[in-house]
Amino acid sequence: MNHIHTLVTATQKENTSISHGENIQTNQPKVLVGRKKIWVHLRLKYTLLGIAIKSYSNPFDWIGALRYLVKLRKRFLGNHRLQKIALVDDRYYMGLYTPGWNSPVYKTFIASQLNDYKPINGTLNRFNNAFVAITKKCALQCEHCFEWDTLNKKDVLSAEKLTQIVRKLQEQGVSQIQFSGGEPLLKIDMLLEVLEKVEKKTDFWILTSGFKLTHKNAKKLKKAGVTGFHISLDHFVPEKHNEFRGFKEAYYWVEEAVKNAHEHGLATALSLCATRDFISRENLLSYMELAKRLNVSFVQLLEPKAVGHYAAKDVLLQPHEISLLEEFYLTMNFDPACKTYPIVTYHGYYQRRQGCYSAGVKGLYVDTDGDINACPFCQKKTGNVLDGHFDQNLKKLQEEGCPTYTTKRKEPCL
Repeated sequence: MNHIHTLVTATQKENTSISHGENIQTNQPKVLVGRKKIWVHLRLKYTLLGIAIKSYSNPFDWIGALRYLVKLRKRFLGNHRLQKIALVDDRYYMGLYTPGWNSPVYKTFIASQLNDYKPINGTLNRFNNAFVAITKKCALQCEHCFEWDTLNKKDVLSAEKLTQIVRKLQEQGVSQIQFSGGEPLLKIDMLLEVLEKVEKKTDFWILTSGFKLTHKNAKKLKKAGVTGFHISLDHFVPEKHNEFRGFKEAYYWVEEAVKNAHEHGLATALSLCATRDFISRENLLSYMELAKRLNVSFVQLLEPKAVGHYAAKDVLLQPHEISLLEEFYLTMNFDPACKTYPIVTYHGYYQRRQGCYSAGVKGLYVDTDGDINACPFCQKKTGNVLDGHFDQNLKKLQEEGCPTYTTKRKEPCL
């Protein structure tokens, strides 16, 4: 961590954060640190105890359940002290893929994890999250697009079918649904129709380039029950992001989307495809400086995969690049010098240690045809959500597992 720590310290002293415009959010999220973080974390622990008491009658199981949750977190994140909690619209987040405390979705999420410790009776979610692609349409031509082969072809999923898909997932129990595409905001009317018809027992996120996330659309989506947005940003220099995305206004829409989301109390994450050309300590820190200025709550690091537009290309990261990303992830999340930066999510870190928990274990991907896949990057169809054999399809998906990372344990990441 020392090299990145030194860069962070120097940057903070010089106060040279990247700036491409003024921060004009009016309903800003916050990163809680210090005493405020400690107080919220203490209250969160009492909630965990309450869930354990409600789930089990034996006091020894209460203690065992809490120990299990602590062990589970350490298994995936290591023995690191929590440095920060994100606050957005009166909900507190420890991670991008954990529902915000203290919502009903959070309580069901925790109970569902405890069910892996010792079975319990009550409402449970089989899936932590599900990705649901709602359209093949997109205005961008992204360098890394994993949907390249189907991009801008005819859509086959109607609002009625999408509603049925979401209901099927909710019958299984799902804590988060991430709507993707293509560009899902090109189908905002259909999305709003679906959200109106499904239950509100799930957190709904939208994976977007930011395109068309106007003030008006953000307001509509907030009212419809959307929790937040994963907004793709692949470089801190506007021109380079525009080039990567094949769209001259791509960067403009990122900043516009973040601003409009915050004005309506919607959570935001910047999602970076960290390519070989991009990865360096200096670039990663400059990216985080921009993320901090934009006041997003999360930054997600994704590795390039040889699918879609990258199919048959030599894009996989080398060991030294993976090592640098892991160093950066740990420093940003657990070094006290970095506690005011957004929380960083990096799936590759835990997947290489514990395996993948998608592929029907705790998550899945439903593509633009309604077909079931392990995840957006592992595109091997295993039946369709609406073909009348959903349970059998899920069983087959889980049996086949992730082709990249072998799942070592049943428990999911918190």
